[in-house]
Amino acid sequence: MYWTTWKQRIKLGIVIMCVCLAIFWMYELYLEGLAKVSVWLYSSEAVKEQPVYFRSNIDNKPDSMPAPLMYRKTANLSSCPTVSQADSHISTFISPEELQSIEKALKWPAPPTSIIAANQATSPYTTSYDLQNPHTSYSVGDIITVVITARDDLNNSKTYGGDFFQAKLFDTKLKASVYGEVTDHHNGTYTATFKLLWEGQAKVSIRLIHSSEAVQVLLRHREQDPDKVFFTGVFRGVDHQEKVVCNAQRSERLLKASQCCCEYRHPITGESWFCRRPSRLPCSAWVEHSMGGYQAQLSKLDSSLLHRKYTNQYLPGDITVSVSPRDLNSSTPVKCVPGLDTPSPVGFYLHDTWMSRMCHAQSFPTASKTASCLKNKQVLMMGDSTLRQWFEYLLKTVPTLKKLNLYTSAQSGPLEAVDTGNNIRLVWRAHGLPIRTFMVPHADLHYIASEVDALAGGQHSVVVFTIWAHFTTFPLSTYLQRLAGIRRAIQALLQRAPQTLVLIKSANTGYKDIYGSDWLSWQLDCALRMMFKELPVVIIDVWQMTSCHYSPENIHPSQQVIKNEVDLFLSFVCPR
Repeated sequence: MYWTTWKQRIKLGIVIMCVCLAIFWMYELYLEGLAKVSVWLYSSEAVKEQPVYFRSNIDNKPDSMPAPLMYRKTANLSSCPTVSQADSHISTFISPEELQSIEKALKWPAPPTSIIAANQATSPYTTSYDLQNPHTSYSVGDIITVVITARDDLNNSKTYGGDFFQAKLFDTKLKASVYGEVTDHHNGTYTATFKLLWEGQAKVSIRLIHSSEAVQVLLRHREQDPDKVFFTGVFRGVDHQEKVVCNAQRSERLLKASQCCCEYRHPITGESWFCRRPSRLPCSAWVEHSMGGYQAQLSKLDSSLLHRKYTNQYLPGDITVSVSPRDLNSSTPVKCVPGLDTPSPVGFYLHDTWMSRMCHAQSFPTASKTASCLKNKQVLMMGDSTLRQWFEYLLKTVPTLKKLNLYTSAQSGPLEAVDTGNNIRLVWRAHGLPIRTFMVPHADLHYIASEVDALAGGQHSVVVFTIWAHFTTFPLSTYLQRLAGIRRAIQALLQRAPQTLVLIKSANTGYKDIYGSDWLSWQLDCALRMMFKELPVVIIDVWQMTSCHYSPENIHPSQQVIKNEVDLFLSFVCPR
């Protein structure tokens, strides 16, 4: 009996020992798994590292300054790929089919042969326009068509298209104007179509922005020379600082450096930024960003084609029509809400006020009316300086909005203002890299998609963004990839918070050179409209508002134009 009891105890002990060994063995496997996951987290290109905002790949760090574990080499970057090689992580945001479809839609007609002298290009001095099928009288609501005949400097008629014109109808006395739609017939002729929208005089004005030959110069440099604008990155150690060249792509000029490259990939958006590797500091020492400079290399013929003699010049001509009133069937204007059809033209100026043809646009002449519209709203603005103008305008016109001192850059932000009495919060910040700005901490430069992903949204949230001016120097595919990431974030926001109001400020006119021509801006604007056409968002069409206004051409529109832009924006915030 005694021995039997001890045998049972021994068996029980053996069972307990086996169970303990099994548990210990499983725990070891668990720890090993954690270690593998940890290694993946520090080496994956999709990593989210804390507290560093960007992921950095570092190759061959100096032994004297070893990097922390999270920054140790995860890939060999000594032989960088060329700029034409696309990053695969973007493919989940935009399909190859959509990318090709948009590129095809924006493909610009090229001259059949190359020219050898600027006088063979389309000339604003010999190109003419005439009124097609003139009538004895015109009434409000009628449409007129003007035929443009392109000629070169030698007065030879052009036989192909590709010229970039801008057209408008205006009356100086009434401070009235409207955008004209230009159609290329690919045979050297174009038609500009105008809708007569006010009673009185209406005068035709047509400008040659760029000849077809000049457009090809812009196109070639956009696609083949992405770092004609370059940037500077500041790397800082305890007692040492270095400045290096940075850019959005591993370009040829960046590759010429013996030390290439530090890559910073955002863990959520997948956006990459590249800097030459500093000689004595690790890539993790990157602290500041700024504009570097301009370095476009133009041939003599390229420079001649883009010279102001042939750029942004009014065509000779004098067509004025008298417009009589007409009793039109007046319909109740619809509220300004997302999802409305976009008429052409989308609006017009009368007495210097923008009259929207899309919806019931309101005027906000007083601070109290503006504040009442924004009451209980949190407005997040992200973009460039043309959207920062909205922030500055609201700050100036609504005294109860008080700007906070965040000790940040006035150029790139973030900037914030609050009105505690009306419970208004207004934020503007730059759209992230690439951006041409004074020296700023790169940690202050957040991508739009990243900001939207962190937003809860809801009926009190208003999101406004614009993105184009700082992308005119990069290949179209780079811009489309950025838009794809933003679109994904906006889709997710509207899915989790469908009452969020999302508005997009379109591009505006103003640039006329190799770094930011109106043609380059127009291409990006068309791409943006195509990519967001299926989403319930609002596009504030400031392209038409700036191209037909009487104020001097400027990338930063006049205060009167900004007032009209903001009034239209507010009409969507508090529709009536």
